[in-house]
Amino acid sequence: MRPTQALNGSGAPNWKVGHWLGDWGSFGGAKQKGIVQYGLSANRQNPTAGIVHDAIFNTFRRTKGQIFYWLPPMVAGYYLMNWATDRNHYLNSKEGRAEFADSE
Repeated sequence: MRPTQALNGSGAPNWKVGHWLGDWGSFGGAKQKGIVQYGLSANRQNPTAGIVHDAIFNTFRRTKGQIFYWLPPMVAGYYLMNWATDRNHYLNSKEGRAEFADSE
C-alpha cells in the first residue's frame, strides 16, 4: 500500500502525484505541430478488397523464399522411404528370403 504524500515523510513535493501522462500512445506533453492524421470510418472500408489477388501472389512470394528450406529434405525423405519400402518388399519376397536365409 502506498502512503499518501503527507505521510511519505520526505517533505519534498512528489512530481508524480497529480500528473497524468495520458493514454497509451499519447503520453501527454505539448501538442505536436505539422502532423496531420487522416482516418477512414470502419463501415466505409472494404475489408475484402484485393483478398484473392493478395492471397495468390503473397503465397507465391512466401513459398519462393522458403522452398529451398523444405523441398530438399522432402525429396530426400521421399527417396529414402521409397528405397526402404522396395527393400522391405524384396527382403520379404521369395528371392530375398532365399538370399538372406542363412544370415539369421
